[in-house]
Amino acid sequence: MTDQSTSLETIEDFLAQKRIAMVGISRDPTNLSVKLFEELCQRGYDVVPVNPSMAEVQGRQCFARVQDIQPPVEAALLMTSPEVTETVANDCAEAGIRRVWMYRATGKGSVSAKAIARCQEQGIQVVPGECPFMFLPDSAGIHRLHGLVRKITRRYPRRAHTSVRHAA
Repeated sequence: MTDQSTSLETIEDFLAQKRIAMVGISRDPTNLSVKLFEELCQRGYDVVPVNPSMAEVQGRQCFARVQDIQPPVEAALLMTSPEVTETVANDCAEAGIRRVWMYRATGKGSVSAKAIARCQEQGIQVVPGECPFMFLPDSAGIHRLHGLVRKITRRYPRRAHTSVRHAA
């Protein structure tokens, strides 16, 4: 679940970035991280895999750390355990990454309170939770259903409210 203060604009801004690091991509081709990697690539994103124990993912060079990526990425999608997320948040700050999404569908996902605080201290926009599939246009099946359920239960991120002043 996203932090209640996460606005839909923050999510849309993240997804507007076309060069994204996916940190913690799995070796298992059936893992959701691989499915999300493939979907983002098919949608035209330049997804850069990051996993210190892999050399490549589907023909793309895999990096050990986000700081090693050249040219740098605009955002990082973290598919790591919360304990690893804390280290990766520091890596993202060091690499100058300004947008971080800590993945979560069910369970703990990648979300870490310490990592969120670290990102906020560094001025990094954070999406603490949710599955990007829910926010991609024309997502299929279960992802669309999850989004609908979240809207019905009023747990779907909302647009930030802006106050409008009228001249007297």
